[in-house]
Amino acid sequence: MKQGYTLIFALAWRNLWRNPRRTIVILFAIVLGAWAMIVMAAYSRGMSQQVFNNAIDNLLGHIQIHAPGYLEDPVIDRVLDTQQPALKTALLAPEIQHTAARVRVPAVVASERDSQGVTLLGIDPAAEADMSFIRKSVTLGKYFEGNQDGGIILGKKLVERLETSLGRRVVLMTQNSQNKIADRGFRIVGIFDTMIDAQETSYAFITLGTAQQMLDLGTNVSEIAVKLSHADHTDKILGGLRAGLPGLDVKPWYTLDALTKLFQDTWEGSAFVWYLIVFLAMGFGIVNTILMAVFERTREFGLFQALGLKPNFILLQVWLESLLLLTTGLAIGNLVSWLTVLATGDGIDVSAFSQGMEMVKLSKIIPFVLTTDDLVVANAVVLILGLLTCLYPAWRAARLVPAHAITRV
Repeated sequence: MKQGYTLIFALAWRNLWRNPRRTIVILFAIVLGAWAMIVMAAYSRGMSQQVFNNAIDNLLGHIQIHAPGYLEDPVIDRVLDTQQPALKTALLAPEIQHTAARVRVPAVVASERDSQGVTLLGIDPAAEADMSFIRKSVTLGKYFEGNQDGGIILGKKLVERLETSLGRRVVLMTQNSQNKIADRGFRIVGIFDTMIDAQETSYAFITLGTAQQMLDLGTNVSEIAVKLSHADHTDKILGGLRAGLPGLDVKPWYTLDALTKLFQDTWEGSAFVWYLIVFLAMGFGIVNTILMAVFERTREFGLFQALGLKPNFILLQVWLESLLLLTTGLAIGNLVSWLTVLATGDGIDVSAFSQGMEMVKLSKIIPFVLTTDDLVVANAVVLILGLLTCLYPAWRAARLVPAHAITRV
């Protein structure tokens, strides 16, 4: 029995190369289809992860805590007391990696030549260092040295609009907790560059201690952002925080940023649709090739059956030819895909479409992210559906009547 299967395997491989041109053409189609699936999956996964990571790093975190009503009307007097014991206890969960307390208020920043409306954020330099994009994006000047640092950090595009530069002074104007105008001069100590213009023009950063003093807030803050060790822990920690802080407004990232959630959900659904589209284009070629091979060998199959070979073995032989064709094409396709992803390096420059990309929180460079799960799914779609579509040619070969097949011209 073992020798019989070995013989069938050898015959299947030999039969594939009876018509080398036809086999090479369908192999090229399989390689091209596998390449298109895997590379597009890597590109889409890179986009999806970049959108998510940019959203989390863009001062969002996985969870945010606010005073009741702050998100609906972010006025200065809706603040959190960071000294309350319940809050400190709730933030001790092992899944919580980083927390950052912030003061967030609308403000106007003015230079000698121009002014711009911004969101003023008072941040704790040490807590924010691993929490958001701020520290790693400072390309000119320096990051804050301590919580009482009296400087200001602005975005590159905002500095250009204000026609100012590093080391120059600007004036911040906002409203304090007494509903009075609070203004103060700051020297630009750092300039950040995120490759997303909206970030660079929307924020002005000062230290948390300076903001609390300027706005007469004492130890109160506007929000506390929570970053977890993994996004999968979000719902678990969310439930714990809501149970431990019943008087506060605790919301997850997917509620605070519905667009990012929609993008991820859309990608998950569209990826499989893309696989099916590519496979349908490739599947017709596979079936056509196997059918042609079956029709060309009609007399051969009839002779095999006349000599006593069971129809099941003929079905197995044709199906095995399809399997060898698919696995060979997939092996080459996977190699070419891996080399393509490797050759892209840091990603693809899409700066020509930067304005549209910024709307969905994408940077000017889109990386390729090839994951094991995407690789397995793409290969499984081609292999499983390919073998299923090849059952019809194999069935046609197995049901041939020996007498008619032998006499067929």
